[in-house]
Amino acid sequence: MSDGVVNENEMARHVRKALKEYFKDLDGEDPCCEMYDMVMNCVEKPLLEMVLEHVGGNQTRAADMLGINRNTLRKKMQQHGLV
Repeated sequence: MSDGVVNENEMARHVRKALKEYFKDLDGEDPCCEMYDMVMNCVEKPLLEMVLEHVGGNQTRAADMLGINRNTLRKKMQQHGLV
């Protein structure tokens, strides 16, 4: 692992742990919603918040860091109530 790079295995471990607890809490019941959208929505908002905080709110820099264009970032910010 190089400096500044998050260990992807660590992030994956956190996601696996959260999902394991989610399924345990379901106690055999089916999920109430589409899981992909649920997980992406749970992860996307804090990702946007932390990147924007890191770049001091500069949306152009945040979009560059995220690998998306600024209009897409702005749309996602609106979806998550971050504007």
